[in-house]
Amino acid sequence: MAITHGSALLQPDDGSVTPGSARSLLFTVLGELVWPTGKPVWTATLVHLLRGLGIEEQTARQAIARAASSDWITAVRLGREVSWSLTPKLRQIFESGSLRVYSLKDSFSQWDGRWLAVLPTIPASHRPARRPLYAGLTWAGLGNPAPGLWITPHVERAAEIRELVDRLDLQRHTVSFAGTVEAIGLDQREIVDRGWDLASLREHYELVEGITAALAPQTSDEKLFESIRLSNEYQVLPRTDPQLPEALLPDWIGRRVARRIEALRAQWRPAARARFAEIDAESSSRTAVAP
Repeated sequence: MAITHGSALLQPDDGSVTPGSARSLLFTVLGELVWPTGKPVWTATLVHLLRGLGIEEQTARQAIARAASSDWITAVRLGREVSWSLTPKLRQIFESGSLRVYSLKDSFSQWDGRWLAVLPTIPASHRPARRPLYAGLTWAGLGNPAPGLWITPHVERAAEIRELVDRLDLQRHTVSFAGTVEAIGLDQREIVDRGWDLASLREHYELVEGITAALAPQTSDEKLFESIRLSNEYQVLPRTDPQLPEALLPDWIGRRVARRIEALRAQWRPAARARFAEIDAESSSRTAVAP
């Protein structure tokens, strides 16, 4: 059984990546298989992988072209053939995004009880900033328990949020502070309930847990493609999981599922990467003998 839902580590500024799309799967391939090698990858290799994931060849080639136009990858031509290297922009996205993704399994047990609160206002002159601001705050794990209030127990993410606010030119329209929740108004349990849709997230985790329990790839190709699908699923979770500490969310299913996914990925990684190297070597060989 294959996981088909998924998304990308971190959406670049040039548009969203639709979960499960060719663009999303290509993003995962680049992050999981190409980035660790530090080497270029042939077009034929990328097309082969996307076709193995159920993407038609024309759609795969369009996704590659869009990745180039989005400054994810840059081309190196050898005769009629093309290989692709990751751009500094994409490498930075993978470096920052992977830290968030692979911390999902952690318990965040050392929380000191402080919250980071952000109160942005968006004047008419900055209306286009609304969507990227809310997307960025959500990616950073902030919840929205009351109108105009965004909050997270991850006080250490202040620099990330400041960069977002500065980039959107909202410095003069944002107030922030860090501290504990006092006995006025909502308590911490109510903040959690209102700030995040944990019921829907729990249902999704239960679905993923059931699917991963049934995964049993045998061949190197099966391990390669299931590994890509599994990573594609894993990478969407930081967009919806706020990674709340044990004190606020004990025995959270998300941490259990994340540990399961990481165990499977570690189990399949050697075979997946070896098969990827074989496919790319075959692409290189065909290029070398091409007229």
